[in-house]
Amino acid sequence: MQDVRRVRTVLVLMAILVTALPLAAQQTVDSATVDSRPVSRLGSQPMVMPPWLKAGDRIAVVSPSSCPDSMTVVRGCQTLREWGYVPVVGRHALKRYHGFAGTADERTEDLLWALTDTTVRAVMCSRGGDGAVQVLQRLPLSVFTRNPKWLIGFSDATALHSAAVSAGVMSIHGSMCHAISSMQGRDTVSVTLRRLLEGRLPTYRVAPHPLDQAGEATGMLVGGNLSVLCGLAGSDYDFLNRADDGLILFIEDTKEEMTKVDRMLHLLEIRGVLPRLRGIIVGRFSDYKRPENDFADMYEMLHEYLQHYDFPVCYGFPVGHARLNNFPMVEGCEVRLTVGSNGTRLTFIAP
Repeated sequence: MQDVRRVRTVLVLMAILVTALPLAAQQTVDSATVDSRPVSRLGSQPMVMPPWLKAGDRIAVVSPSSCPDSMTVVRGCQTLREWGYVPVVGRHALKRYHGFAGTADERTEDLLWALTDTTVRAVMCSRGGDGAVQVLQRLPLSVFTRNPKWLIGFSDATALHSAAVSAGVMSIHGSMCHAISSMQGRDTVSVTLRRLLEGRLPTYRVAPHPLDQAGEATGMLVGGNLSVLCGLAGSDYDFLNRADDGLILFIEDTKEEMTKVDRMLHLLEIRGVLPRLRGIIVGRFSDYKRPENDFADMYEMLHEYLQHYDFPVCYGFPVGHARLNNFPMVEGCEVRLTVGSNGTRLTFIAP
């Protein structure tokens, strides 16, 4: 029976390759359609907003990090087809090499194809894991600017978002194959991603948290997995090099001890990044040991240090390693962050 299932999976994926050749009560989402005005002048370098998608557009599915389960890719592609797009699976997307989806060269080959093929209008990572940083050193930043298109993913894909923003191109921190196949792509997170790809920028409203720091700020949104973005410190692929542009940083992580997150936070402080930020959005930190160092949880530890900064801080934002609480965020886009007694409002501003 298992052999039969494997054969069926392979046949479905071959068909895809041939084609190529619930919302939590505390938050609500609004959306507005965006006109095609792709260049934002926020910051020292213009940010390009890639074209929005339309029915029949091709989306490349690649695996720049760990190897995905084949059925995850199959179901993710089924959801993309239901949304009206044509999924195209990368040549090496299902390979296995020491836990990665192929060698670094093979994963780079797939990503270069996806980013340079002019018939591909967006790129979705199949999953996160580890390994995207191996691809970066083989990837010139110019590849993002020659044919700007939406890059979608989170977790380890934070490295790719950082590279894209460093090159001056917006990207989408959002659900990958596994998540969009949940509930056949009809959950609120997936629906928000689908609307975003069509050009409807969201506005998020989140309930107040006791540790929130009130204030309002406008700036360029960047962020993602804290350990991944800290690992790029000072490199050409580090979007925090743009701290003088006025950044609003969102952070999340999973399975990282509080002491390690403490160290990463102070790395940002030592680099001089924290004092130059305009705001911080603290997402979900999951699967870590608590309490630690007499802090009840991660938020209490972060608040110990962030309370001394004079910018708005939101806690408990629905972004991170939680399938139904990982709303899409447009990296490199101008946003307005408002934190008050009634909660937080994050508005994406069309260029």
